[in-house]
Amino acid sequence: MPTELYPLKFKTIFKDKIWGGNKINTYLGKDFSPLPNCGETWEISGVPSDVSIVDGGALEGRSLADLLAEYKDELVGKKVYNRFGNIFPLLVKFIDANDWLSIQVHPDDELAKKRHNSFGKTEMWYIIESDPGSTLIAGFNKQTNEAEYIEKLNSGHLNDILNVETANAGDVFFLPAGRVHTIGKGLLLAEIQQTSDITYRIYDFDRVDDKGNKRELHTEEALAANDYNFYPEYKTNYEHEVNLDVPVVSCPYFTTNMMEFTHGTTKDYSHLDSFVIYVCVGGECTLLYNNQSYALKMGECILLPKSINEVDIKTEKGFKLLESYID
Repeated sequence: MPTELYPLKFKTIFKDKIWGGNKINTYLGKDFSPLPNCGETWEISGVPSDVSIVDGGALEGRSLADLLAEYKDELVGKKVYNRFGNIFPLLVKFIDANDWLSIQVHPDDELAKKRHNSFGKTEMWYIIESDPGSTLIAGFNKQTNEAEYIEKLNSGHLNDILNVETANAGDVFFLPAGRVHTIGKGLLLAEIQQTSDITYRIYDFDRVDDKGNKRELHTEEALAANDYNFYPEYKTNYEHEVNLDVPVVSCPYFTTNMMEFTHGTTKDYSHLDSFVIYVCVGGECTLLYNNQSYALKMGECILLPKSINEVDIKTEKGFKLLESYID
């Protein structure tokens, strides 16, 4: 008899980045030693090079890929399994930008399939904490085209056409594939994205690593990936309501709601043909399922398999969860 599925936590995968800092430790309480810094943590990942490993319970030590191959639609839902097969479709990260990330863009599904036999990379950011005055780049500040983009890039004036946004705690930015973007210095955020590690680096501020080498750029690859259109709104507007499920982002790849509660609640997922991921971005709570309890605090994530139709969430101090699934 296979082990019955339960709410799954995974071992954190730490990523040393040239722009990383120490907020993963000081703010989220995650010890990334012996790394000198930590730019990203991968919390739930089906990326072949970095597959998540279960942390706790009867399935301790099993990989997410193994579980998906064994449990299939019990883990992710029939519709999701039929669409994605044995690839877990979402990647969840925390990102600490102690310096600007490279200006970059991600390909869409069609281009990524053609070039890399991969999914594209649509993503969203939830700002957990920001230093005063922190900004980020999302999209263009005017309608442009490939010719103007190349001219600005080659002349060193790309910033002239990039859209800069102030970013504060609680802000959400949705980044569809093709949108030029970067995270600015002083931002700590949660990222939910398609399962893909494909990034086209456009400009890296002429940085060098500890060996004096610049990171590779993907100038030509980015040209076909860029969305050169101007959009009136780049920051996602959502209602800041308490003790309600608040819709934040809905796209073909994931739906994300904000759950900010001052008291406990019960969630019924019997109508949903998908797994559910909770990303805790504030406070703490305890999930109760099948006479077992699962603690969840800020900086932690948990995966509810499709086989779980109902879960009780208890709290003493209140909590803030990003609730994500595939609709």
